[in-house]
Amino acid sequence: MAVLGPRQCGKSTLARHCLAGSSAVFLDLQSRPDLARLDEPELFLEHHRNELVCLDEIQVLPEFFPILRAEIDRERRAGRFLILGSASRDLLHQSTESLAGRIAYLDLTPFLFTEVCGVVDWQRRWLRGGFPESLLAGDDDDSYAWRQDFIRTFLERDLAVLGAPVPAPVMGRLWRLLAHYHGQTLNFSKIAGAADLSVPTLKKYLGLLEHTYMVRLLPPFAANLKKRLVRSPKLYLRDSGIVHALLDIETYDGLLSHPGNGASWEGLLVEHVTAYMPGWRASFLRTSNGAEVDLVMERGDKVRLFEFKLSKAPKPSRGFLELNRDIQPELAVVVAPVDEPYEMASGVRVVNLSNLESLCDG
Repeated sequence: MAVLGPRQCGKSTLARHCLAGSSAVFLDLQSRPDLARLDEPELFLEHHRNELVCLDEIQVLPEFFPILRAEIDRERRAGRFLILGSASRDLLHQSTESLAGRIAYLDLTPFLFTEVCGVVDWQRRWLRGGFPESLLAGDDDDSYAWRQDFIRTFLERDLAVLGAPVPAPVMGRLWRLLAHYHGQTLNFSKIAGAADLSVPTLKKYLGLLEHTYMVRLLPPFAANLKKRLVRSPKLYLRDSGIVHALLDIETYDGLLSHPGNGASWEGLLVEHVTAYMPGWRASFLRTSNGAEVDLVMERGDKVRLFEFKLSKAPKPSRGFLELNRDIQPELAVVVAPVDEPYEMASGVRVVNLSNLESLCDG
């Protein structure tokens, strides 16, 4: 089993909690003493063949994957290895031997609202994001300081660990620029020009941010609706708290007065819906005349449409209703900060963040 997700989202804490009291061997590959235990990896794995071995921050040691593959093939038995990593499986496989058919993957997100709704309200989850140290900080100042430290550490250390030769100042400027394009259709030439990068370099850096769970590039809807559709992806920074830190938004009042609050709300809900619906294909839909569906979720012949409104009295856009009639999904939803869910006369369901998970499961 491999548990992958962004740095500081709780992978190690979760693994240690699950393994507490067992005979499992836990190695943090960013710890020099633990890394030294793998100087002779074949001997180490042979010695611990009857125990579960947990390898944390596996992206530090990509050369270990061929050895791991050989060991798995030597004795096929479930539950031998638990691998934790802060890079996507695609990025890991660029420099390692594939473990396809030998390992199951689980993507772990920062806290979703339903996981902490008894501890914090939705306003705090939106402002601070889902990273545990940020969300559960004593006050907004401490949370904001943690996120600024996270950004600096990611730029100065984490990218280097992945072997990405990206100058921290360059990536830092790009990351802050991307925060201003959060929720917008991606125009590579425009962003590359603003960041003083070539388009190929921009795509390379975006790919790196995507594979480290910092950025989501939401693809356009692919079905043929006999309409002219926008074909560029939409750009989202995946954690709302990181977006706000990059935009220098420190308080909830500051968030409500910021012109980017609607895009921030949209990004928050894109992450929640996609996390609640694993195995579904996510996209967005926008026609050349401006009709839009913020999020389309597809699985087989099932289609569900979502629109996100930052309003206590939301009204679905005319374009959303038009596309809802064209597509005829099994479910059409508007997610907004309403007090209680209700059914609209148009057949569109209105829900809040607390109701969203149960609706996605239904």
